[in-house]
Amino acid sequence: MAEQDVCPHLDSIGEVTKEDLLQKSKGTCQSCGAGGPNLWACLQNDCPYVGCGESYSDHSTLHAQAKKHNLTVNLTTFRIWCYVCEREVFLEHRPALVPVAAAAHLCKATEQTVGHPLKAVPIAVAEEEGSESEEDELKPRGLTGMKNIGNSCYMNAALQALSNCPPLTQFFLDCGGLVRTDKKPALCKSYQKLISELWHKKRPSYVVPTSLSHGIKLVNPMFRGYAQQDTQEFLRCLMDQLHEELKEPLSECNVGYDGSDGEDRRDGDRSPSEDEFLSCDSGSSSDRGEGGGVGDSELLIQDECDGIRSPAVISEKERLKERRLPGSPLRGGSQEMDEDADVDTAVEEGSPERRPDNEASMTQPQSTPCSPVRTLQELHPKLSSSPPRSSPLRSSGPAYSFKKGEKFSHRLKKKQSHYRSVISDIFDGSILSLVQCLTCDRVSTTVETFQDLSLPIPGKEDLAKLHSSIHQNLPVKTGVCPDTYGSQGWISYIMDSIRRFVVSCIPSWFWGPMVTLEDCLAAFFAADELKGDNMYSCERCKKLRNGVKYCKVLRLPEILCIHLKRFRHEVMYSFKISSHVSFPLEGLDMRPFLAKDSPSQVTTYDLLSVICHHGTAGSGHYIAYCQNVINGQWYEFDDQYVTEVHETVVQNAEAYVLFYRKSSEEAVRERQKVVALANMKEPSLLQFYISREWLNKFNTFAEPGPISNHTFLCQHGGIPPNKYHYIDDLVVIVPQNVWEYLYNSFGGGPAVNHLYMCAICQVEIEALAKRRKTEIDTFIKLNKEFQAEEAPTVILCISMQWFREWESFVKGKDNEPPGPIDNSKIGVMKGGHIQLKQGADYGQISEETWQYLLGIYGGGPEIAVRQTVAPADPDTLHGERKIEAETRAL
Repeated sequence: MAEQDVCPHLDSIGEVTKEDLLQKSKGTCQSCGAGGPNLWACLQNDCPYVGCGESYSDHSTLHAQAKKHNLTVNLTTFRIWCYVCEREVFLEHRPALVPVAAAAHLCKATEQTVGHPLKAVPIAVAEEEGSESEEDELKPRGLTGMKNIGNSCYMNAALQALSNCPPLTQFFLDCGGLVRTDKKPALCKSYQKLISELWHKKRPSYVVPTSLSHGIKLVNPMFRGYAQQDTQEFLRCLMDQLHEELKEPLSECNVGYDGSDGEDRRDGDRSPSEDEFLSCDSGSSSDRGEGGGVGDSELLIQDECDGIRSPAVISEKERLKERRLPGSPLRGGSQEMDEDADVDTAVEEGSPERRPDNEASMTQPQSTPCSPVRTLQELHPKLSSSPPRSSPLRSSGPAYSFKKGEKFSHRLKKKQSHYRSVISDIFDGSILSLVQCLTCDRVSTTVETFQDLSLPIPGKEDLAKLHSSIHQNLPVKTGVCPDTYGSQGWISYIMDSIRRFVVSCIPSWFWGPMVTLEDCLAAFFAADELKGDNMYSCERCKKLRNGVKYCKVLRLPEILCIHLKRFRHEVMYSFKISSHVSFPLEGLDMRPFLAKDSPSQVTTYDLLSVICHHGTAGSGHYIAYCQNVINGQWYEFDDQYVTEVHETVVQNAEAYVLFYRKSSEEAVRERQKVVALANMKEPSLLQFYISREWLNKFNTFAEPGPISNHTFLCQHGGIPPNKYHYIDDLVVIVPQNVWEYLYNSFGGGPAVNHLYMCAICQVEIEALAKRRKTEIDTFIKLNKEFQAEEAPTVILCISMQWFREWESFVKGKDNEPPGPIDNSKIGVMKGGHIQLKQGADYGQISEETWQYLLGIYGGGPEIAVRQTVAPADPDTLHGERKIEAETRAL
């Protein structure tokens, strides 16, 4: 082994025997009590610590970081891991004993490469401490392949494309302290580890993404086995889960009276159906409430508050043990589109409801590109797309209007929190959809949040209609586009296949103009006539009317993910649309598709990566072309092989999924100004703390938005008790001149000069814990009494949906208590009485338990499956017995 590959920390190992390790392997984690297998024992001299691994709470790593103990051994496999060298080490390479002073110097030098949380170096910066030469410093990173582990090219291509999105990658590299979750299978941890391996300067030639693959299979059974999958479906599933694990509530967002589900979720359902080509979504809905209204000349919608165990390298700790990651189902939700607004100013959020599967989608951040300039942190020591989520804009009529059958449940709905995550910050955008009745001219408006845009590929006839409608400024019925394929039979399908084969063999100029990405966007955003079978149900006219539907982008995301609908799946057959779609490497302008009053200032995008599919609808292979952020060169990522390619190769690729990033020279200049201010080292009497997450946005977004220090502050201005022990991971110290420049340029805040734990929050946490204990203890006691009754006089029903929310709250899985008891979904009105609905999801509880929960939460209605039978009248009973006796005599 080369001298530089020898771990210099092996000399810190004390006297350890195999018997000692076997004895420790029979024990448990000294921090949480978790048992084996895969416990880890610290090898530091005179340290007896044994901790759990990453399949539990990873206390072994926490111990190593806290105590600066470098070496640990797996008590199942007896393989050794060095935290400083970040690789497996071997005792046979243990160096001869060195002087204490030399050893101390070595340890100090290597520890400096890890760095303090306040001095993290982003990926865009070539300089790194501990590098051997300037040439090595400028060597591009991120060029690590991924081994195919059984038809996993769809996953490898998607991960490489995401890895080359600087805002997301830099978050996982620089804001590692924010990657915390107690949700299994902790894909965010796996993804973070994968990114650190891909972008490490001592990267291997490839990694083996087994643990991330294992985790995603636990989340979604669709990816189990070794069948080929859709890369865009994988992207959606991965980003949904990352969002779920990393999401945080937005305390400053206002939730409407009707308690719409403001939770920002990723819908786990299938993406928009490709059976119809609609220019924009019809009747779409959202699971994130965004209030506002849009006037003819003024925007009245207020945007919301902005808001995987990784693959293992051949020689990494991940490979030293086996892990089982429990699954966590994806949650999906949406809000119905409420169309009762005349484009007025009243705002009300819609109720959660499943949205149709015929729509486009994507996710949005705040914004900003990254450039290879030195950033503030080094100077001072986070397809078919998921459905859009919409919120309705209502008229200034009645404050509350409930639809038939939902009034009761709507009123009792608990107030939901709004959530954000690094995924929503980066990938979420919003679309303004408008539907106009051609009879009464009433206009309904809806704001839809999208994670990606699923664009159809128009044919020659569709292009002609589209260009004609653009020149004449008329609406075009674009529904004909995919239906050209969807409604045809076998003969038509065969003829169309022959036609497409002939087309592919003849120069494109013979058949007409080439399809561009701008054509696909124009087709998606084109006005859509609602007539015939697709007539519009007008709330004002109270009948079906002809209408026009059109949409524009209201808010552009930092990373724009575009999915081209190349695959068509019919009942009896599937096929792929292989038409070439030209796309720009730089300067994709979204301004023509922007709403008039959009707050987005930066509208041009540059290509980051593109995923391509080679083959047919039934089989094929995925690869990715990505631009390296350090040297600007394009590379082909084909599983474990990484090859530099010319940009013309990328331009001629058969694109399936494209990732574009906002481009802004002004953002680059702003960062350079801040770096210059920090280099001045101007002495100041005050030091300011700023959110590390917002600083990452400043370093990588085109439009970072106002400074938001609420990522580490509570509503009282202190540090929440649950974040206080890792506050160094959440903040960066900046000098006064830098703070003043950032504050004057971006606003926001608040200014923070002192960090302290909030006493008010501590009292609230203790009170909440006491409440939870009281409620769960009382329920257990009453339920035991109920189970002991042989013939209970009364058995009452409770909705299991509500009960599960309550159970999550009292067990500490959910911080928000449930709303009032809502039995409306398990009851039905018959003969003037509420009865249990057949097949309802309910549980049985005693009358005492019902009264206890009802006294705390309120709600209803009361539904009984067994009632007390009133005792019979003695005279009546005597008469009945007399009649019975006479009957027997006869």
